[in-house]
Amino acid sequence: MAKFISFLLFSTILCSFLISSMYARNIPYNSSITYLNDLTYNQTRRVCDKSRFAKLGLDMNDFTYCNKSLPYVVRVKDLIDRMTLSEKARQIGDTAYGVARIGLPKYEWWSEALHGISNVGQSNSLASFFDHIVPGATSFPTVITTAASFNESLWKAIGQAVSTEARAMFNLGHAGLTFWSPNINVVRDPRWGRALETPGEDPFVVGKYASNYVRGLQDVEGTETKYATDLNSRPLKVAACCKHYAAYDVDNWLGVDRYHFDARVTEQDMMETFLKPFEMCVKEGDVTSVMCSYNKINGIPACADPKLLKGKIRGDWDLHGYIVSDCDSIDVMLNDQKWLRDSPEDAVAQGLKAGLDLDCGSYYTNYAGNAVTQGKVKESEIDESLTNLYFVLMRLGFFDGSPKFEKLGKEQICSEENIELATQAAREGIVLLKNEDQVLPLTSKKVKTLAVVGPHANATKAMVGNYAGIPCKFITPIHGLSLYTKVDYQAGCGEVLCKNESLIFPAMRAAKKADATIIVVGLDLDVEAESLDREKLTLPGYQTQLINQVASVSKGPVILVILSAGGVDVTFAKKNHKIKGIIWAGYPGEEGGRAIADVVFGGHNPGGKLPLTWFENSYVDMLPMTSMPLRPIDNLGYPGRTYKFYNGSTVYPFGYGLSYTNFTYSLSSAHQQVHVKLNKFQHCRDLNYTAGTHMPSCPAVLIDDLECGDDLNVEFSIEVENIGNRDGSDVVMVYWVPPEDIAEAPLKQLVGFKKVFVKIGEKKKVDFVLNACKNLGLVNYRAYNLLASGGHNFVIGDGKVSFPVQVKIHH
Repeated sequence: MAKFISFLLFSTILCSFLISSMYARNIPYNSSITYLNDLTYNQTRRVCDKSRFAKLGLDMNDFTYCNKSLPYVVRVKDLIDRMTLSEKARQIGDTAYGVARIGLPKYEWWSEALHGISNVGQSNSLASFFDHIVPGATSFPTVITTAASFNESLWKAIGQAVSTEARAMFNLGHAGLTFWSPNINVVRDPRWGRALETPGEDPFVVGKYASNYVRGLQDVEGTETKYATDLNSRPLKVAACCKHYAAYDVDNWLGVDRYHFDARVTEQDMMETFLKPFEMCVKEGDVTSVMCSYNKINGIPACADPKLLKGKIRGDWDLHGYIVSDCDSIDVMLNDQKWLRDSPEDAVAQGLKAGLDLDCGSYYTNYAGNAVTQGKVKESEIDESLTNLYFVLMRLGFFDGSPKFEKLGKEQICSEENIELATQAAREGIVLLKNEDQVLPLTSKKVKTLAVVGPHANATKAMVGNYAGIPCKFITPIHGLSLYTKVDYQAGCGEVLCKNESLIFPAMRAAKKADATIIVVGLDLDVEAESLDREKLTLPGYQTQLINQVASVSKGPVILVILSAGGVDVTFAKKNHKIKGIIWAGYPGEEGGRAIADVVFGGHNPGGKLPLTWFENSYVDMLPMTSMPLRPIDNLGYPGRTYKFYNGSTVYPFGYGLSYTNFTYSLSSAHQQVHVKLNKFQHCRDLNYTAGTHMPSCPAVLIDDLECGDDLNVEFSIEVENIGNRDGSDVVMVYWVPPEDIAEAPLKQLVGFKKVFVKIGEKKKVDFVLNACKNLGLVNYRAYNLLASGGHNFVIGDGKVSFPVQVKIHH
């Protein structure tokens, strides 16, 4: 047996290494052994299987929780009631240990699927893992890159592809059914290291991404929310989780880390920015889980705040699922934050009472039973948590199976269809920032030799970022570009940190001879990552010198390609006329090299837009990363944050992106007045105006007091015409500009966007229906959501088309 196990382990490691030699990961040594020893469960992939119970010496008919004819509420209660207190406690950690005497197996709640199935998480065979049976899964572009497509249908399609691979891996015994993704924190500061995991700086875009991706992961066709009579029983493909709730965007900056940081946030900013994406994720996405963050918010740990957990998530938003802690949050609360100087039992009781159902960690498992016997929390509160958890597992088919998905297998993982989707996502997420003299796209007829230089020219692992698992394969930039023409590759830098200049001269020699030069530079996880925030916005090391020296001697046009999540101050390249093109490729996933090459050589017309403002490096000297307010703090000289409140100069603004063709907009129709007639139970509300402004007789009305029906809709159509010489896609972005002179109002705010493909010479009409309550709400400093009277404006894209909408409030 020992020889067999040794051979099996050797085979597992060898096969994985051969298939994924460019991207080795630690494979759990016990993965295949556990798979074989628990073969009965892995064959059926359901708890309530008669043969499985028989092997345990049990009769399944004796267990009401396996009676499929009964509603979930009855079955879940029966399951919980059969457990002792200590057994219950052992089910509310991320590793649920099961109860053999009643036929309940172990389950691992922690798996990740941020942009493909990841092996980040617990190192056990109950979580997602890869080996010789499943050597890899499709690795899509990182979220910030996909977000740049501004394509809602693409976001959902990626979720559907990921969940199909997840179900296939579950059937093969290589994954669970609960995935703690996506990350939907707003990127408030350009230095944040986790920007690559998020959809950017705009809470509306982040919320739209969240709801679409979650729908793709969770929805079973024909049982979507519009068809469901009971959302608590609606079937799930896999279960998603929106994280990290809330006001979390400092990881490790100049000695301030996420475990100790107390985010001092106004209720105005909480409502308007930090909570909005989570509300959309729960209400529009019907997500089954929300993860609370490590940080404190106004002195209270996020995972111990009943107002935020029970009050908001489960109460106001009506979550149909469970709330989970970020991993070891209770330990952080207890030992790092010294929260109320509690004992472990006190901390566990605080979490349970706040509405925290599941502990990613061992504190609930080890101390929840003691907390009950010491009288610090009721056993019924553990029962509530278990109820929320087992309802989700019932909906996933963990107990009864899911016939619709049981035939999924290896052929659905790394399928040609999914790899092509990953490529298309990378293409759509690429943003063209500069195209001087219309040099791009290059042509193979003119460019017979191409110098490709820079630390990312042969990128593999860097393209997939973090939470990435093992990709099916890699196509590097030099590989992708070599499909179009002959490539001369020179690294230029030994690594992204580019600590010496010794490799610059070979890169210069290549550029002197080539018909064109591509310089591929940027950042990676050594610069921006979880637990690592940036201190400056410039390129690392000698990268800037590499770019300038290569550009100065290049025979042909120079194209700069940047791999990064956060913005980089490349003002020097923007102004350099030798550098004809600048392309931001984000972290484009396993097919990134192919996508970059397709854009450079015109196989794809870029249409992506920046989901983040690219600030000048001087921004980091204007305010500390730890200053949480979005609005400017005039007495400290702090500027505003994000495009909504920052009015200084930028390298490239939010929403910026060029195309190889030209589009024009025209307003074809618009409803330009909204009348709000107040009844005797509705009252006018005051707003703060700048000095000297004439205040309207009825400045605003509380949106919660209104019946927000179709009579408060603003309907309009934008006609998009392609007047260039290439087919292409464009993102029609609609910004709302509040009435003038309202103090602390956003400069503008994105309220709608649609991606549209338009052929040469064609026109397409894009219709928008916006609701005054949902889209024109103004959160004042008292945290009231108000509809202001007066002249509102809608601005389309860069402002070439705009129109006013008059909101009249009267009795």
